[in-house]
Amino acid sequence: MNSLAKPTEQAYEELQLAYDWFNQRLFDGVLPPCLITFQRNKRTMGYFSKERFVDQSGKKTDEIALNPEYFAVIPLDELLSTLVHEMAHLWQYHFGKPGRGSYHNQEWADKMMAVGLCPSDTGQPGGKQTGDQMMDYILENGRFRHECDALIETKFKISWYDRFPAPMPSLKLNGEMKIHFVSGDQTMSDTGYKEPIPALSNPHLELIAKQENASNRNKFKCNKCDAQAWGKPSLNLVCGDCCVPMQAS
Repeated sequence: MNSLAKPTEQAYEELQLAYDWFNQRLFDGVLPPCLITFQRNKRTMGYFSKERFVDQSGKKTDEIALNPEYFAVIPLDELLSTLVHEMAHLWQYHFGKPGRGSYHNQEWADKMMAVGLCPSDTGQPGGKQTGDQMMDYILENGRFRHECDALIETKFKISWYDRFPAPMPSLKLNGEMKIHFVSGDQTMSDTGYKEPIPALSNPHLELIAKQENASNRNKFKCNKCDAQAWGKPSLNLVCGDCCVPMQAS
C-alpha cells in the first residue's frame, strides 16, 4: 500500500470503483450515483435506503451501506454480490415498483436473475424466489460471475478490514447474514474477545474474533425514525410507522 494513501479515500474509492463497474456492465449504466457507507449493523451485510441523504441545495441521494465486519471473513465475490444485491434494490426504486415493506417481489427477482444472482428462500436451487426474507446465490454461468471475475482480474481488492470481524456467516437473508449473535466494545477494546483469527483474504492480518452474546435479547432499531424494540435475535421486526425492516444493533 502507498504509505501516503489516505484510508478514507482508499476504502471508499475501491467500493465506488466496484459500483461503477457493475453499473456499466450489469445495469447498462442507468443507476444514478448514491452514497456508499460503512455501517456495523448486527446480522446485516448490507442494505439499501432510498433518498437517505440530502445536500444543502436540497438534492437527495440514496444510500447503499455495507458492513465492514464481514469484509475479512467472506470471499471477495460474496462481498461484491452483496453490493450488487443492493444495487438491484436501487434499480427497482428508480425504474420499477418495489414490494411493500421488506417484500421481495417478482420484478426484483427477475432483475436479480438478469444480473446473475438467483434469489432463493433456502439459499439453494429450487427455493422460492420471492418473499420477505430472501437469500441468493451466484449463478456460476451468469453475468455477475463473469463480470466479477473480470473485475478481480484487474487486481481489484479491498484494502481495509475491521480487526474485530463478525463470526463466519452461514446463510444470507435479504442482504443479511444468519450468524451467531455477537457482542463487542465498539471502541475496539480487546476485553471480551477470543484469540486472533486469520482473515479469509490474508492469513497474516491480525484479527480478533468476538465472543457470542450471552444475552438472548437484541435491540432492534428503525433506520428511518430511530424507533427501538427489544426481542429475541431471531425476530424479523418491521417498523409499523415506516414499513421497513428494523435492524439489530
